[in-house]
Amino acid sequence: MNKTGFDHEALVEQFAQASARQGDALRQAAQQATLKALQGRELTLKSVRDAIRATTKAASAGAAKSGLPPTDVETLLTRAVEGMDAALVKAVEANRRALEQFVDQGAQLRETKVKKALADIEKMEDALYASVDKAVGDAAKGLQAPWAVVLEGLKAKGSATGSSATAALEQLTARSREAVREGRSQAQSTVDAWMDHYTALARGVLIGLSEGLKASDAVTTTTKKSAGRSRMS
Repeated sequence: MNKTGFDHEALVEQFAQASARQGDALRQAAQQATLKALQGRELTLKSVRDAIRATTKAASAGAAKSGLPPTDVETLLTRAVEGMDAALVKAVEANRRALEQFVDQGAQLRETKVKKALADIEKMEDALYASVDKAVGDAAKGLQAPWAVVLEGLKAKGSATGSSATAALEQLTARSREAVREGRSQAQSTVDAWMDHYTALARGVLIGLSEGLKASDAVTTTTKKSAGRSRMS
């Protein structure tokens, strides 16, 4: 384990030894690595960028060692991006839930620190795009073309992160309007004090969401194994 928050070398080796048919496992590995990186610090936009950069670097290094043809390498890198995208969906949800607690108690979206938190949610998709774009530039010669195809495909269809961010902002706006209608409000000094702890609260929510995801993945894996044994018997 290193300062990224996950086992970098283990992720490199998983991608290096993988085949194109192991898509689900690679996606889950990239998602878990990104979530672990995010859980090690307060949930800021910089933390998001650092986590995505670390996972991208590991996936790229592993794909470079795989020896697979370019089309299969594309598949590996696509699964890595899908995993990172799924992790950022969880990060968006963690931010939304944390902000929602403050909004429900009367924090207004126009407050400076709240506006910054909302802007950071909106920028998460750009952080994902920028990371993959940088991977294209930093990649070894044989990986630049596969990364470029992955980036083009991601931008063409849009990310789950972007859709989640849009939905989160809409939900928070609706909750804020409801609070105003009901006369709930707080002094700016109170809101500022709350927001000083916002990123730590969001990190705590993300840890809870991640634990739930791991439990769900464990159930899915067990179910698949049971189904496999049933077919063999």
